[in-house]
Amino acid sequence: MVKEEIGGGAAADAIRPPWLHLLSAFLAMEPSDSLISISRDCGGGAITESVQNFIWDQCISRADGKGSAPYIRSFLKKVILEIESAGAVVADELYEQFAFNMTSLKGDDLAKGDSRIIRKISFLYPYDHVEAQVCQSPRKLIVPLQCSLNMLEGDTGCSIWPSSLFLSEFILSCPELFSMKSCFELGSGVGLVGICLANVKPSKVILTDGDLSTLANLKVNLELNHMSTRFGSSQGILEDPYKVKCLHLPWESALESDLRDLMPDIVLGADVIYDPECIPHLVRVISTLLTTKKSTPLHRGGFKVPNGISGDTLLKNSNASSSDIVNRRYEEFLLASTTQPVAYIASVVRNIDTFNYFLKVAQEANLRVVDITQNVKMLDFLPYMLSYQRSSVRLLGIYHSFH
Repeated sequence: MVKEEIGGGAAADAIRPPWLHLLSAFLAMEPSDSLISISRDCGGGAITESVQNFIWDQCISRADGKGSAPYIRSFLKKVILEIESAGAVVADELYEQFAFNMTSLKGDDLAKGDSRIIRKISFLYPYDHVEAQVCQSPRKLIVPLQCSLNMLEGDTGCSIWPSSLFLSEFILSCPELFSMKSCFELGSGVGLVGICLANVKPSKVILTDGDLSTLANLKVNLELNHMSTRFGSSQGILEDPYKVKCLHLPWESALESDLRDLMPDIVLGADVIYDPECIPHLVRVISTLLTTKKSTPLHRGGFKVPNGISGDTLLKNSNASSSDIVNRRYEEFLLASTTQPVAYIASVVRNIDTFNYFLKVAQEANLRVVDITQNVKMLDFLPYMLSYQRSSVRLLGIYHSFH
């Protein structure tokens, strides 16, 4: 992960919204329509000459060559059309770059080569936010990621999903939950969540995936973010707090004896609830990981948890409203997190039957699943990412129930 202090750069406007949002959206390869919308905001409703200069100087000129040409061509085509439709003058540099891309890039070029691109996800700290000490007060955290262009052709493990963005924002919003904790991620994909985890100083980060090609791409992304790594199977993991561990972990063949040796404090997963056939294996893995350490059942009173909640509060208000019940379940989850391993799973509910099946199998495994989406504090680190629908993601807290 690249850390940058707000204040540098060639253009002073680049350090302020919406100019900062335009640059961040371009580096993240947001859809062209989103860039057009932000460009209009920069120009007060139109893509002015100064906005065009900014697009050229701060965006086009900073683009990485690998895989970016088709994206730039599509963006420039829409920018030029937008400017011409308004009866304004298009900057020569934008015309020339578009003409160059049209003549040098053939329509089937992507099909011939490695269809990977580098997207740079910028997490922008709100200006009024006092960052936790573990973050050393960065104002912009940039995560370069090699991603796939062929998401619809089965390469889903090398794509960035909304739940991974949500889980990453949650980690950066609540670094104290993960600092000095052993963290284990299921289905790590491109590695965005794991890279954000490493930024908040956990005691250990173990990233896993069941697909070998995805795991190889994950290694590339960790190297892009200057992270030392160790790869292997679930056996023979060496203790080394300075390295991120990566494991090949197919859920269906994971051995309980190997999982119990890992002993994480926190299990994480983003968009792992998607295939009914995989759910029994997923639940078995989560259940095993959450019982790898000696756990203490919930106590009736006097045990203090974050925000001043005590065990006594969980037993009061038997006639509570539905909102009180939701809050009580969250308090129970908080209390559980002080005595035993817990899991944070972010998920978009695309199929309610699949989601309900997960809840059923989890209950049969004595796992308590709590929707904590509305209870946790979340900062908006991605205000420029218009394609990201934060409201579509649910955050589940999971712990092992002893009664």
